[in-house]
Amino acid sequence: MSSNIVLGSAVRENLLALQGINSQINTSENHLATGLKVASAIDNAVSFFQAQSLDNRASDLLERKANIDQAISSLTTATNAAQSVVSILQQLQGVVNSAKTETGAQLTSAGTQFSTLLKQLNNLVGDSSYQGLNLVNSATSTLSVQFSLTSTSVLKVTGSNLNSSAIVGAAAFSGIKFSFGGANGVSAGSGLSTAIGKFSAATNTQLNGVFNVLQNAIQTVQGDAQSLGANVTLLQTRLSFTAQYATTLQGGADKLTLADVNAESTNLVTLQTRQQLSIQSLSIATQSEQAVLRLFH
Repeated sequence: MSSNIVLGSAVRENLLALQGINSQINTSENHLATGLKVASAIDNAVSFFQAQSLDNRASDLLERKANIDQAISSLTTATNAAQSVVSILQQLQGVVNSAKTETGAQLTSAGTQFSTLLKQLNNLVGDSSYQGLNLVNSATSTLSVQFSLTSTSVLKVTGSNLNSSAIVGAAAFSGIKFSFGGANGVSAGSGLSTAIGKFSAATNTQLNGVFNVLQNAIQTVQGDAQSLGANVTLLQTRLSFTAQYATTLQGGADKLTLADVNAESTNLVTLQTRQQLSIQSLSIATQSEQAVLRLFH
């Protein structure tokens, strides 16, 4: 004699329906608990790997964003340095203008001040490094910013040499002579900071020549500062775009994997209601079969 319990078709159908509802409830509860409708490739392989690709791209861009941020700081440092160099050059012009009407000890003081300012200009340029990169003390220094690992989009910025020997070099003072205070004149080529720092025997024409050389240097440095500033603006634009792009990619990945809490909550309530109805239906089907069995007693 068989020991298997034979269920009627109505009971069997209600049991299967109840099992399906319970499975859906478990799935919905898991979505609400984790916040994910696709947690692995098992849930939905296509959505899972698409989301993973979008997340990887967003991570790449966020890494690029950090590098862009650092590049902006580097260029900002160089821009500020260039603007400060312009300020010192203007101070040098002030010393030269004052020397036209000064005599004796005042000229000696003016010469000392001029030499000191040149030295401080060079010190400032030498101190203008950011993370080991100095874009204002060498024309061979280069900043390279890669915007994406998946493309060849790169910005390269070449540095400038803003040391006094480069922007107001000896060649610019050709023919201009100054005196150490004696009868012998010395050209600027004999030692720039020393030679042009002696005003005791310089004529106004010579001082005007120095002033003009400094003015040309100011224009050169202002051009460098303008170029650096333009690159800062470009990087800031690229930084904003990169941040927005990464957010869009992450949002796209979320659309593929995140659960809709409101929809899942509504679905769960509906399933729980269906579960209760299915349990009642199963109870009715069982009672009907029991009533039929009692007829045989």
